Amino acid sequence: MEILAIDEYNSGGHLVWAQQFPGAFVRGRTRQEAIDKFDGEMRQYLRWLGQQADGTCTVRIVQEKVSTLEISDADSDILFDSEAAPMTMDQYERLRDLALRSAADFLTLYRSVPDKDNTTLTPRKTFYGDVPITARQMYAHTKNVNGYYFGEIQVPAQNEPDILTCRLAAFAALERLPGFLINPVYEGSGGELWSLRKVCRRFVWHDRIHAKAMYRMATALCGPEQIANPFCFELPDG
Repeated sequence: MEILAIDEYNSGGHLVWAQQFPGAFVRGRTRQEAIDKFDGEMRQYLRWLGQQADGTCTVRIVQEKVSTLEISDADSDILFDSEAAPMTMDQYERLRDLALRSAADFLTLYRSVPDKDNTTLTPRKTFYGDVPITARQMYAHTKNVNGYYFGEIQVPAQNEPDILTCRLAAFAALERLPGFLINPVYEGSGGELWSLRKVCRRFVWHDRIHAKAMYRMATALCGPEQIANPFCFELPDG
């Protein structure tokens, strides 16, 4: 399986994206360290979608960007060249449905955690402030980017009542806008470039980052038999 990859990097490391699999990514201190993780990433990503990975991954870099952000903490602002293209309705519906599936699965995972306010993690800070360390904090952080992401493409959106309902409502609002399939590129806050394609990719990416953290923390806290695993994450060895 060939991965068309986008490498966003600086002295802090590499964040390498799989262009044709929205939200799939790997990180490493070097490009090769990141790329070496693609087999495991794609196995989990495709299992989540009910598919199987087709052999080992080969990687072809199709876009690069030197970043000024905290790559080591998974900060990102890249717009893929491919994310500036207009969309067909079929392409849009596949991206929308992926972002909604991700939200639904995140909600399933969160609701399965019996102890939402304790943690096995140590507090730390990152570029956006305190890292969420309880299930409740992780859920709130992930849910509350809805208004931000949609706002960057000028779609009014809220963050309540839950991660799936607010995302559904925002996509419905988007679909009422004339010409949304043109997929215009907007300059958002801080000069970051956004498009509808990027919003969908960012939702899946952001959901999976924090879902993995929640799943691993919650299984350590409560035991894996109690925690739903709709994203098909693998627990680390040991």
